[in-house]
Amino acid sequence: MAAELPSPPFHPIPGLPNFRDIGGYPVGAPNSQLQDGAGTKVVRRGLVYRSSEPSKVSEEGVSKLQSLGIGKVFDLRSAVEISKGLHGNGDGWTIKEWEGASREFVPVFLDQDYSPEALALRYKNYSSEGAEGFVAAYGDILAAAASPDNDYQPFKTILEHLASSSSSPPPAPCLIHCTAGKDRTGVICGLILSLCGVDDEVVAHEYSLTDLGLKERHEELIAHIMNNPSLRENPASAKRMISSQKEAMLGILAKIRETHGSVEKCVIDLGLLSPEGIKQLRNNIVVDVNEEGVVPWQNHAKLLL
Repeated sequence: MAAELPSPPFHPIPGLPNFRDIGGYPVGAPNSQLQDGAGTKVVRRGLVYRSSEPSKVSEEGVSKLQSLGIGKVFDLRSAVEISKGLHGNGDGWTIKEWEGASREFVPVFLDQDYSPEALALRYKNYSSEGAEGFVAAYGDILAAAASPDNDYQPFKTILEHLASSSSSPPPAPCLIHCTAGKDRTGVICGLILSLCGVDDEVVAHEYSLTDLGLKERHEELIAHIMNNPSLRENPASAKRMISSQKEAMLGILAKIRETHGSVEKCVIDLGLLSPEGIKQLRNNIVVDVNEEGVVPWQNHAKLLL
């Protein structure tokens, strides 16, 4: 449950599972030591948060989100996904907004991507055994987010926010979410961490924390997935779909490098950020801290065994 989750990176927000900070992870080799007492470089904490969809967040939860100073909420879900809701019967999710934060509707998949045929193909990838299906699905997420047909340009919008150079303070803290806060959210958070220079093994660990963060919603999400006819009689596949095995993130990062040469080149090739934008993003996000400012991710990894 939320109270048992390691903090950092998790924050207990009533009604909002899987809420965590992606900051505090070391930039460079994961086992690099502090040098000359000057500290080590990490991803800035308190800037980028991720979670599942927030329709059930309580008033106490909203107060905690406000106390974190979150000024932007990037919603990666499609309109049809929101309107159909958890059970796909038209009882849609409530759009949750609160004072002090602006919600940006930036869907990865457009409404036509929710045809029965498109869903069946996507579900087939997610539910396959091994990481290969997830790697294919995450490649589709990246392609859909960067498609010229997607006027919302979700990943570009998020990265440009983090690369903002309009003022000296860092960009406003933001929350990124989809439905479970696992796949679409996982891909963009993986890109952010990789652009900052976080080692693949650490990026994959951060992704895998969703297995802990979503525990309290597992049954609910499996029931949602099994509404799809292709998985109605296949609970084992539905269970695989909500898993966050680190091999999936390692696989998509490897695929990106195989295709583009590097994560930076991928972001440039897809028009998500310019080389100057990547430099500004790093200037905004990468900071020096002492040892206490580094998330003890190796200890948290033991909780996933």
